[in-house]
Amino acid sequence: MLHQSDIINRELMKLSNVFSRRNRILLAELVRTDFKLRYQGSALGYVWSILNPLLLFAILYVVFVYFLGIGKGIPHYPVYLLLGIIFWRFFTEATNNGLNAIVARGALIRKIHFPHYIIVVSGTISSLINLSINMLVVLLFIVLNGVQLTWMSLLVIPLILELYAFALALAFFLSAVNVKFRDVGYLWEVFLQAAFYATPIIYPITLVVEKSAIIAKIIILSPVAQVIQDARYVLVTNTAVTPTSLLGHKLIDLIPIAIIVSTIVIAALYFKKKSVRFAEDV
Repeated sequence: MLHQSDIINRELMKLSNVFSRRNRILLAELVRTDFKLRYQGSALGYVWSILNPLLLFAILYVVFVYFLGIGKGIPHYPVYLLLGIIFWRFFTEATNNGLNAIVARGALIRKIHFPHYIIVVSGTISSLINLSINMLVVLLFIVLNGVQLTWMSLLVIPLILELYAFALALAFFLSAVNVKFRDVGYLWEVFLQAAFYATPIIYPITLVVEKSAIIAKIIILSPVAQVIQDARYVLVTNTAVTPTSLLGHKLIDLIPIAIIVSTIVIAALYFKKKSVRFAEDV
């Protein structure tokens, strides 16, 4: 015969499964809705998810390669540049989606009781879907440029997951701050504009080394810069400078990881603390 505690545990497990299933359904529905609404009303629809980074790539390539000569000497520079642009656009899109997630879904939060983190996750997953589509374009560029793929190319997958973890952590933190201080959206926009040029997306990090080795070392330890450079190394060319090759020690790679882990912990604690008042504040 079952003891009373066993019966209670079994019923709690059933209840937990019901809530988990409901949350999964809600998450899937939010992801579909976010993805559908993004390009609703536009003539080209989802095609813009590919055209946006390609148009930016074309502009930057013409200006910085043909007019300024940046990128000469870098093997397969078109793929090198496109990969950096696509990773950066994913990071900015995921964090911006997360930043506005709670405020934009205020009516839903006030009407339905559910874990608020689902809203933030749904926005970042939508960005992850866009990244997956854009990586197919990168693969096409790889084929057209004659880049030789090896088993190391598969390492781009954990690098994408690393970037996603960092973007998701920032999305949680920014979404909670934005509920109380709506100016954070404008500040984040300015920060991203500055960070775009501070990150070696258009130019090689070697140009920074020539001016200041210290600044170059600081830049490449940024999680975003580290992921982009490592992705270029495993996917495009082994001449791409990575934190290990610039700083000369494999343990250096642990610094961006430590930054990401610290951001995750801080963001999770802050979001959990503030989420109890989201329904009242949004």
